[in-house]
Amino acid sequence: MAAAAGEEEEEEEEAARESAARPAAGPALWRLPEELLLLICSYLDMRALGRLAQVCRWLRRFTSCDLLWRRIARASLNSGFTRLGTDLMTSVPVKERVKVSQNWRLGRCREGILLKWRCSQMPWMQLEDDSLYISQANFILAYQFRPDGASLNRRPLGVFAGHDEDVCHFVLANSHIVSAGGDGKIGIHKIHSTFTVKYSAHEQEVNCVDCKGGIIVSGSRDRTAKVWPLASGRLGQCLHTIQTEDRVWSIAISPLLSSFVTGTACCGHFSPLRIWDLNSGQLMTHLGSDFPPGAGVLDVMYESPFTLLSCGYDTYVRYWDLRTSVRKCVMEWEEPHDSTLYCLQTDGNHLLATGSSYYGVVRLWDRRQRACLHAFPLTSTPLSSPVYCLRLTTKHLYAALSYNLHVLDFQNP
Repeated sequence: MAAAAGEEEEEEEEAARESAARPAAGPALWRLPEELLLLICSYLDMRALGRLAQVCRWLRRFTSCDLLWRRIARASLNSGFTRLGTDLMTSVPVKERVKVSQNWRLGRCREGILLKWRCSQMPWMQLEDDSLYISQANFILAYQFRPDGASLNRRPLGVFAGHDEDVCHFVLANSHIVSAGGDGKIGIHKIHSTFTVKYSAHEQEVNCVDCKGGIIVSGSRDRTAKVWPLASGRLGQCLHTIQTEDRVWSIAISPLLSSFVTGTACCGHFSPLRIWDLNSGQLMTHLGSDFPPGAGVLDVMYESPFTLLSCGYDTYVRYWDLRTSVRKCVMEWEEPHDSTLYCLQTDGNHLLATGSSYYGVVRLWDRRQRACLHAFPLTSTPLSSPVYCLRLTTKHLYAALSYNLHVLDFQNP
């Protein structure tokens, strides 16, 4: 009996191998070399490739080749490809990413709540590998994602303290957490040890901080931006103090490590977006020329050494290309309900996500279009909250609000 069962299993495996192999008979097209077939099929769109995959097992395997889906993925939303075509997720089949991308395009997702807290917060968060770091009051907590990415292990991996008042902002850099506090101090925490240092940085709260290449930049309500070294022997030694003459809400270092941009409150007679030399602290240029008074910039991020995005109180997201003009942005998107935009995120290609000031509204935009694709209100009227921070992967979007951390699951809608 056992021998008979073994023979049946071998026959089934052989049948499966034969069905997955190239058909011996059929159209002459299938007898072409695979290289030519790849070239021909590369002209097919997503629907045609899907239909071709239903013909037989061999074509199903053949049409799952990453090479056939790269062109489609690069034109899709949040598929893991940058605008220059760099694949950021080589371990995940491109076809699978394109499938999930259709859910982003159509707005199909499942909403959930990962964390709740009892009192109102202004949380900030960062993602790294399978971990989430989020600020709550004067702590930063690290959580590990479960395999589905839509839930967390409830027990924190680590708790990072040190500030006397709330953490306003923080970044992850070189296995460190660099945090900015309402106590006017900057905190340096080693992620995998108990090492923590904090030092007085500004006279008022530090609203924003960034760190790249061993350099820290910070911006404060005290109308200054400062440059600091991350080197352990020089912590707290200010390299440059820049008088911005306006409250600094956001800051970002260029990928070239030669300059940084500040986003200010726009209460003076100058642009709220200015770029400074990182080595000398001198003003290099300012962006835009027609900001209305009070059009403060709450979030700014570099997408490449020459392109950046900004948003804030004047309800616009602006896309700047420093190679074309610093006087006018090359593209802009307006929040349709005239709400302040607190934060933004991008997939590095076509997808843009924004967080609004009322009712926890998260909006998705296709940057090739002017109009918003989808809007997700994450709070009801009695609990209206801004979206303080957004983060995304190819499968999930995470939104931090006053009382909850929300997740939109686009993999299993």
